[in-house]
Amino acid sequence: MDFDLIIIGAGPAGLCLARALRGSGLRSCLIEQQPRESLQDPAFDGREIALTQHSAELLRQLGIWPLLGEAHVAPLKDALVLNGGCGPNQARMLISHRLSPRSELGHLVANHHIRRAAFAAALADGAGDDPPPELRCGEQVVRIHTDARAAQVTLGSGQTLSARLAVAADSRHSSTRRAMGIPADMHDYGRTMLVCNMTHEQPHHATAWEWFDHGQTLALLPMNPCPRTGQHRSSVVLTLASHELQPLLDLDETAFGQAMTRRFGQQLGAMRLASTRHAYPLVGVWARRLVAQRFAAVGDAAVGMHPVTAHGFNLGLRSIDTLASALIAAHQQGQDIASPALLERYQQTHQRASRGLYLATHAVATLYTREQTPARWLRHAMVGLGERFTPFKRAMAASLTGLA
Repeated sequence: MDFDLIIIGAGPAGLCLARALRGSGLRSCLIEQQPRESLQDPAFDGREIALTQHSAELLRQLGIWPLLGEAHVAPLKDALVLNGGCGPNQARMLISHRLSPRSELGHLVANHHIRRAAFAAALADGAGDDPPPELRCGEQVVRIHTDARAAQVTLGSGQTLSARLAVAADSRHSSTRRAMGIPADMHDYGRTMLVCNMTHEQPHHATAWEWFDHGQTLALLPMNPCPRTGQHRSSVVLTLASHELQPLLDLDETAFGQAMTRRFGQQLGAMRLASTRHAYPLVGVWARRLVAQRFAAVGDAAVGMHPVTAHGFNLGLRSIDTLASALIAAHQQGQDIASPALLERYQQTHQRASRGLYLATHAVATLYTREQTPARWLRHAMVGLGERFTPFKRAMAASLTGLA
């Protein structure tokens, strides 16, 4: 047997799993298509990740949190949900940190900083019983086969590796999951998300916005001030149909800033582009199974969330924590780390943790992208009712902190 685990995909999920297994005595191998340089120093991709307090604690336990750097971690104190256009009839619901036991609901960190820190933590040189995982970069898995004895992975180079367990961590469109014959329910929301950093005149007060306007969905994720100018800065998310979004991507920086200022109803004052722009199609994915013979899926390969409730990466960390704890316990007790009973327990635990959130997120995303009059009335009423019903807001605050 070449390894105890083969982890396919060295994104944040795969790297965090490899880090969680350091010092356990389990030998792991990471397989990734990208070159090592892209993993070690990943490029900015526009995405800001809203981390719950629970996720922040998990990252501290993994030794990843200190490597992020204080300058790259922004506080998320409150969340504001808006519905409808600007004006007196706009519905607003404020979810305050005061409804939770913490001074902040969570934290915001750019995806590329999480990837950089996770790589450094997972691949740091160790000694004795804490060697780093083996990293195979620039390699593609062309075949995976499992049986009662082992999991075998064949690489594009022609080499075949064997392990006691294979783990898919290769995105919501996981080719590994598909090769294992595991079906997934996919929902294409027919929308594309544009993400970028922008500076603006008015302060954000460390408050995240989710604004369901007529014909568009806007989000604002508060960041630390711009390091060059000291201006207020946020990650801005605009969701539109793809054909409506492309003209915005084609605008020069000045025209784009003016267009976004108008779309935000001048509520933040003049806005200016402060980064490159990136676009991502919105697709939700629910794997019908998370395990198979000597196989498990984690992260987005298990559950790919719509970003409207900001739980995607947080759920991915939960899957890693659940699986890693089970693997380490089994190894310490001399048990098979890929036994059907262990994998079934992992599947049941993570599906229980994620099913309700996935379905609720899907329902919210579907309702808030419909433009028919009944849908507009319903979401307006729901936001207004939520603002007046404190127990609901307290439950939302608990969900956003990850302490529910």
